[in-house]
Amino acid sequence: MNTRVRKKLIQVARGRAHLMSFQNLILEAELGLNLENSYEKSQLNEVIDEISEAEHAAGRPLLSSLVRIKGRQNQGDSFFKLCERLGYGDWKSLKRDQEFLEKQRETCREFWQNSTNFSSYL
Repeated sequence: MNTRVRKKLIQVARGRAHLMSFQNLILEAELGLNLENSYEKSQLNEVIDEISEAEHAAGRPLLSSLVRIKGRQNQGDSFFKLCERLGYGDWKSLKRDQEFLEKQRETCREFWQNSTNFSSYL
């Protein structure tokens, strides 16, 4: 698992911005990936999915809910397909349900803003 990306997403959950674009994540985690390159974009999605799969397996909220497409407040299909694989429901239904995404983000922020959780699971 890419711990740099995970720590950056935890910082986002604890910070004021509460969301981060894919592009800013690449820059701030110093990944050196190019989103114009489909292979490198898929690599980033794999890194983010791996983190959320590990967090889900450990009973923690999905950090990937905090990563958005630049210029939009919503997620791409890959987030919702991940949620479907994790058992949250049909990805297309989840994508249409704005409350689902907001609940995931809220749960993530609340979890990581808790000092005990932060110190225990960072």
